[in-house]
Amino acid sequence: MSLRKVPLLYSARSLVIALALLLLAGCQMQPPEPPDEDKAAIDRMLVMIDERLDVAPLVAQAKWNSGAPIEAPEREAQILDQVAEDAEAAGVDEDFARRFFEKQFEASKQIQRRLHHQWLQEGRSTFADPPDLAEEVRPVLDRLTPQLIESLADIERIAEVEGARHYLERRATELIQDDFDGEPRDVSIQPLVERLAQK
Repeated sequence: MSLRKVPLLYSARSLVIALALLLLAGCQMQPPEPPDEDKAAIDRMLVMIDERLDVAPLVAQAKWNSGAPIEAPEREAQILDQVAEDAEAAGVDEDFARRFFEKQFEASKQIQRRLHHQWLQEGRSTFADPPDLAEEVRPVLDRLTPQLIESLADIERIAEVEGARHYLERRATELIQDDFDGEPRDVSIQPLVERLAQK
């Protein structure tokens, strides 16, 4: 072996060792995965949030046709009062439940406002066959509300589970479809992210 090749050989070997150490460090920095049972609970919650957000365009269509305002503070207050009662009965923190549903309302209204703005820009007329809020939309929301409260109990149970928060944030981008640059999705999961431990 010539003396000229020795420094190159050592440089290549040092590079391989450095890369191996970086890969090992990267693996160690990855947060642990929560248990399968907890992952399933998080997935259930995210699927229901997605299903609830899917209703927002239908509400937007109905309100576009009727001219009803997107904001409905009195109805929201009634729902939140009922949510607080149901949360207490289910052993879920009332403030947590209220905040969660407030964010679901906010995310839904973001979608509705953006659609109304889009339709206004397009000069859209009324929809020929708009959904019926009482018959098509509210039954879905009424079914989801108690299921979501039950799911909030699961979130409280796994609040300190290592890796749960990271898993929720990652899975949210996969399970919650969002055509509006991710903002409604981020709003909808914000109380869950805040509830889960930062580890």
